[in-house]
Amino acid sequence: MSDERVKAEALQILGLFQVLPRLVVFDLDYTLWPFYCECRSKRDSPSLFRHARGIMYALKEKGIDMAIASRSPTPDIAKVFLDKLEFQSMFVAQEIFSSWTHKTEHFQKIHRKTGIPYKSMLFFDDENRNIEAVSKMGVTSVLVENGVNLDMFKLGLSNFATNCAASSRKDDE
Repeated sequence: MSDERVKAEALQILGLFQVLPRLVVFDLDYTLWPFYCECRSKRDSPSLFRHARGIMYALKEKGIDMAIASRSPTPDIAKVFLDKLEFQSMFVAQEIFSSWTHKTEHFQKIHRKTGIPYKSMLFFDDENRNIEAVSKMGVTSVLVENGVNLDMFKLGLSNFATNCAASSRKDDE
């Protein structure tokens, strides 16, 4: 499926939901691309999971901000790959650093930079420990097994809408 076709499908999926996240945050390794940065060289040409680019283009067209939260021990390689993919300008925040906090520190920095509340964020990652830790902060988080794809994207948006509805019911009580 071409990037344009994935983008069109992602835009259709976005149209199904009345409530959308203000920020979508992606992990890099095994979420946007099928490898660990530390196992690659800056000279390599990076590839993406097949739906990743189209999903990001749809988010951009819809005016939804995006950010990166990666615990890569090689941020220099990750940033070179983002440059090669011409993605640097797509992200309002890029928190790429090694950490033992399961991404909570990454999200604190993203929140400080953007001012966007945790409950207005949607996060995709391939590691359950990160999903659990970040979910406790109030971020809707989705575990991906074979990279971000249209099914996981739809699941994330559905979970986000459900969490927003539950949150607004609590506010009404």
